[in-house]
Amino acid sequence: MALEGLTGRIVEIEAALTNQKPALKLVGLPDTALREAQARVRSAVEHSGFEMPSRHLTVNLSPAAVPKHGSGFDLGIAVAVLGTTGSIEREAVGDAVFLGELGLDGRLRPVPGVLPAVRAAVRAGRSRIVVPAASEAEASLVDGIEVVAVPSLRALAIRYGAPLDPVDVEPVPGPPVRRERRTAADLADVVGHVEAIEALVVAAAGGHHLLMTGPPGAGKTMLATRLPGLLPDLTGDAALDATSIASLAGHGVDRVHARPPWEAPHHTASEASIIGGGSGRIRPGAVTRASGGVLFLDEAPEFSPSVLDSLRQPLESGRVSVHRAAARADFPARFQLVLAANPCPCGQWGSTDGVCTCPASARQRYLGRLSGPLLDRIDIRLHVDRVTKAELRLSRELPRTTTAAARERVLAARDRAARRLAGTPWSINAEVPGVWLRHSDQEPADSARAPLDAALERGLVTLRGHDRVLRLAWTLADLGGLDRPGRAEIGRALTMRSPGA
Repeated sequence: MALEGLTGRIVEIEAALTNQKPALKLVGLPDTALREAQARVRSAVEHSGFEMPSRHLTVNLSPAAVPKHGSGFDLGIAVAVLGTTGSIEREAVGDAVFLGELGLDGRLRPVPGVLPAVRAAVRAGRSRIVVPAASEAEASLVDGIEVVAVPSLRALAIRYGAPLDPVDVEPVPGPPVRRERRTAADLADVVGHVEAIEALVVAAAGGHHLLMTGPPGAGKTMLATRLPGLLPDLTGDAALDATSIASLAGHGVDRVHARPPWEAPHHTASEASIIGGGSGRIRPGAVTRASGGVLFLDEAPEFSPSVLDSLRQPLESGRVSVHRAAARADFPARFQLVLAANPCPCGQWGSTDGVCTCPASARQRYLGRLSGPLLDRIDIRLHVDRVTKAELRLSRELPRTTTAAARERVLAARDRAARRLAGTPWSINAEVPGVWLRHSDQEPADSARAPLDAALERGLVTLRGHDRVLRLAWTLADLGGLDRPGRAEIGRALTMRSPGA
């Protein structure tokens, strides 16, 4: 199976013997790791109780024009080699998909991307897939296909008719399983920040992007880490996609991931690590690993401007396409972006308990690293101040919002939006295109829309910003149990989007 992102193509492996100098020749556009399969296959075959043919053996990976990466083709190549010598029944293996890396001793090692490969095999109409023993739990997550898990090439050959005695071997273990964040930090731990907590609820209810600015120690990171706990569980294809991405990234997988993922790369991360890439197999970047969940960029102005601007296209389309000279991979990238930033290099600008020492030009350059086109895609912009002594004293007396209570509001609002959007390709407000929002059947009344129209007329918002304010107003209406946003919801949405909010 040749994987291109989360999609895959069946690769037919052909082997033929000719009367030339004895050798094993691999053709069909293999990469370096795959060309090295010749040595691995030869050693594995001989250590499994067979002899390599004493004639020239050509192995072709078809279609030849499709780039093939990695060691996952080892098992299929070895089966083709054994088929040419009559060591196994060729008819019995013809309809199966083989996936796994061979050790020199003939044991099978797991490879990244087993889950998307099995899903692709099902889509291609295959009924059986053979995987290493360590990948059995991962491959079994997909219905509609028989999974055959074997520890070694010898065990597989015996299954398909080789006249050998079984030999017990210790299966090669898989990579460590990456556990989900089941115990997310609770909102009840947050002191004060009533406005910020409400902004998190609105962001979670509608899938909106969020920017928080404020001095160091104000609680921006603490607030951001509470957002995943407000999001509903992933279901269906979204959950399988998230699990497939974890598999592609090289993590062990033994169950479907239901909780939204959380990614928080360091500000020194490169563009390839954020978007995806690689010199051989194209690997998913942070935007893909965060798909269905949250991508948090702390100290956002410290990221490279080119990295920040590379987020603009995924924010609009929900997908990312990584192109290389000989390959292209498409990945999902429908994440919620949360940015946290200090207001200036020293972090004290606008603080009530600190003095800023930065000149005006330095402040302008610092936040100017967040480009206008990127900020235009952010729905909620929030200033977060440090908690005062009075707020701390008051928090001891007043009840605090818990994650469970806030999540109930989020789920109710999302359910209301899903029922309203039934019959469309969308389920949350952040996904709805502007042309649909501006349709006469959906558009708020003229009187309610007046503040937004005035802002558009004066150039305070772009047309993209106009549509994002409408999406935010619909989310506020869903949280309030309203059938349609009114003037209050649109005015509040404008305020939440305002850079000075």
